[in-house]
Amino acid sequence: MITVTEATATAGSLKRLSDESVSIWLDDLSRKRIESGNLAELVENKNVVGVTTNPSIFQAAIGSGAGYEEQLADLAVRGVTVDEAVRMMTTADVRAAADILRPVYDATDGRDGRVSIEVDPRLAHNTAATIAEARQLAWLVDRRNVMIKIPATKAGLPAITEVIGLGISVNVTLIFSLERYREVMDAYLAGLEKAAEKGLDLSTIHSVASFFVSRVDSEIDKRLTVLGTDEALALKGRAALANARLAYEAYEDRFGSADNSTRADDRWSTLENAGANRQRPLWASTGVKDAAYKDTLYVDELVAPGTVNTMPEDTLDATADHGEITGDTVTGGYGQARADLAAVEALGISYDEVVQQLEDEGVAKFEVAWNDLLAAVTKALDSKGAAA
Repeated sequence: MITVTEATATAGSLKRLSDESVSIWLDDLSRKRIESGNLAELVENKNVVGVTTNPSIFQAAIGSGAGYEEQLADLAVRGVTVDEAVRMMTTADVRAAADILRPVYDATDGRDGRVSIEVDPRLAHNTAATIAEARQLAWLVDRRNVMIKIPATKAGLPAITEVIGLGISVNVTLIFSLERYREVMDAYLAGLEKAAEKGLDLSTIHSVASFFVSRVDSEIDKRLTVLGTDEALALKGRAALANARLAYEAYEDRFGSADNSTRADDRWSTLENAGANRQRPLWASTGVKDAAYKDTLYVDELVAPGTVNTMPEDTLDATADHGEITGDTVTGGYGQARADLAAVEALGISYDEVVQQLEDEGVAKFEVAWNDLLAAVTKALDSKGAAA
């Protein structure tokens, strides 16, 4: 248990991050984390105001078996399918986490206190099935502070519109390209317009757009290393930040800047006047993949008003210990960001090819993790069933 003195000592950088209007969400969840009181402790002592999950996170949590034995035994006795078992366990965890975070949700009028759960990744290229799954997940969790994660694939875009139009809050995930991000913002606004037509209260609908960061550097750095020139090597570790900063510029172009120096477009202004909330940019994949980089790189260098940074616990702890939060590190860097991406392109590395590859790989990785989870739960159910 962290003492008050220790909490005060370690929370300085995290508090500064929060004071810069960056919401800190934990990129992890497990039954053990919930039942041990760890999640509540992070909310109380480390400025955590939300939780994100994904298939890989649940595969690690449930695959370990820790905390799930009793529920697995009950599910085995009932003879449920493996898909139903997985959904019963994951939604139970999200529901419990949502209850822990409900005071944050109430205190922030729904802006934070959110817990995200993703649609089955095998549905990423099926619009109708994604919509149906999103409705089912919202019903199963049955908490106002849940967010349904929908991947930003081509098939995901119309699903985002339909689900927002039903009044369900959405975390749009697996965004890599600036073009796709603009399409995601359009899909969100179209959904709000549908919700308005139905007479729904727009102020109750929230969304974040999860822009993945470290994976961009991993792929582009790999290609720069192959080139091996001084010019190429000098660009390592710069593409991901450049991409994210230009995403924030696109956000300001649509929703307006915090200091009102950039005016919101008319379509958004109409919705905002009707009570709608901005779709905040969320920095995802913020744990560094290259040990040569500072472990808080994608936190320190992506501070901007009205954003979310979702961190694995290692990154959260590193930020608390030695993060350097010096104010806005995004909005003054758009020109350099464009120059960095242009320099990468000039070396023959195609931005469009990289971001499409990363999207495809992201969907595939989550599908593999989901299938691994199904296999582990199948084995556990068979074992519990045999024991019964």
